Formats: sequence, C-alpha cells, structure tokens
Amino acid sequence: MLWIQPVDVVDMIWKGILVGVIVSAPMGPVGVLSVQRTLNKGRWFGFVTGVGAAFSDLIYALITGFALSYVVEFIEKPQTMFLIQAFGSVLLFLFGCYTFFSKPATLRPAPKTKGSLVHNAVTAFFVTLSNPLIVFLFLGLFARFNFVVPNHLFEQTIGYLAIVGGALTWWFFLTSMVDKVRLRFNERGIWMINRIIGVVVMVASVVGFVMTITGKTLY
Repeated sequence: MLWIQPVDVVDMIWKGILVGVIVSAPMGPVGVLSVQRTLNKGRWFGFVTGVGAAFSDLIYALITGFALSYVVEFIEKPQTMFLIQAFGSVLLFLFGCYTFFSKPATLRPAPKTKGSLVHNAVTAFFVTLSNPLIVFLFLGLFARFNFVVPNHLFEQTIGYLAIVGGALTWWFFLTSMVDKVRLRFNERGIWMINRIIGVVVMVASVVGFVMTITGKTLY
C-alpha cells in the first residue's frame, strides 16, 4: 500500500475525527482538570478546558504532519510504509496499555474563584502544550491512518479541522456526562474511562497490526 493514495474529503474527515477522539479521550492531567472544573465550576468551564487542550493538540498535529511531509518520498515506498504502519500499531498498543494501567488522579476541591472562561481555556492550552510527548502519539496515529497527504492542501486542512472537531466532540460528551452524574462521579469514574479507552485502543491497534501484515485495509 502506498502512502499517497486517491484522497477523499470524507475519508479525511472520519480519520481526523478518530485521531481527535483518541488523543483527547485518555484521562491524563487535562482530562482530570476538565472533570474537576466541571464538578467545581460548571459544565462550560470544563468544556472550555477541553477547547484549550484541543487547540494545543492541533499545534502538535501540525508539527507532526509538517515533519512527515518532508520525508514522504522515502516513506511512500511499500516496504517503508509497512514498517511505519506496524510501528504505529505497536505504539498505539503501548499507549493503550499505559492508559489502561494508569492510576486516576485525585479530584481536588473547588478553588475560591472560578476565573473567566477564557482564563480556563488558556491555562488548559498551556498545560497540554507542556507535554511534547504527544507528538509520538500523533506519529503513530498518522502512520496507522495514512493521514498525511502532501500536495492536497484542501483535503489535509479538512483533516486537521476534523481532528479539532473530534476532540471537541469528546470534550462536549465528557463534560455533559460528568455534569449529569456529578453527585456520583469520583476517581473511580476516571479509572473506568481509562480502562475502557485503553481496551478500545489496544484492540484497534491489534486489528491494525494484523491488517498490516496481511496487506488488508479498511480504507
């Protein structure tokens, strides 16, 4: 399978949405922060925390895609593409394991002041930006989904916007859910989300790896 294939906008949209959800869903520092703010300040404070994280993730997605576009002539070779997709699947599996076994952070009590929505979004943006290791997750996802399509600026732009859309969809869902069960949501809820996401990512990575070595594809 070649890296460069006929590019379809719908294809880029669903790939981007999947990437956005997978990157955002694990309950790391920003996920816990979003939950804390939803419980302590209200749903929209939790949501704008996710908005800040989503735009920080977009920066790292652009960096990863820009770097990959420079070596596309090398990675479009079938043998190299095979290795990259296999590596991407392994990387995603390890990420799933990490998410599954990670210990939930402790939810903190409400602060004295809420701060503005903009302030909450900006602080989340910089918290996420302080974790450059997310580039490796984007690398694995971009390799797994053949996401980088040089010389297709419109389709690639739609793909990046879909990443943001997928991330915002997740944050909207998460904060809505937490807000509805706020009296019963605790560290165990975070633990359960990480377990579910970890299993989903591990299963998807194994399926992707099998499809890579058998030369099959879903797209």
